[in-house]
Amino acid sequence: MHSLKPTSPSGALDEPANAAFTPLAGGSTPLVRVSVPRHLDDRQLKHIADSIHESMVATFNVPADDRFQVFTRHAPDELVWAPTYLDIPHTPAIVFVQITCNEGRTVEMKKALFARLASSIASGGAILPSDVIVSLVEVKKENWTFGNGLAQYAV
Repeated sequence: MHSLKPTSPSGALDEPANAAFTPLAGGSTPLVRVSVPRHLDDRQLKHIADSIHESMVATFNVPADDRFQVFTRHAPDELVWAPTYLDIPHTPAIVFVQITCNEGRTVEMKKALFARLASSIASGGAILPSDVIVSLVEVKKENWTFGNGLAQYAV
């Protein structure tokens, strides 16, 4: 959440306050979409949101103020999953996390993120680690805009 600061005599907002910020190679800029069962309450959603963000900051080179998340609650018939897949059982409390991010992270970083997401989300008590399904969608950094119609990461 990069703020803008006035730099012109008119007070126009035209320069990032953190103009020196440079995204880490393969780092930052996640957009997280989370699909959850409707029965989860706001406190549980907050725990999931905070767990996801903290996990990305700790394992994925995401700056603490780089947080973009969209949550959608679903009725029971709107979430479809295999009761068991790869010998991992799933329950009606399943959570789907899709993270769109810049390409370039290592397999080790991805494994660390997956492990931390499962344990951190499960620590809230409403979701089992086996019910945390994560998908990464890696894109080139020039495929983003964060406002004003500019491709801020295109070089």
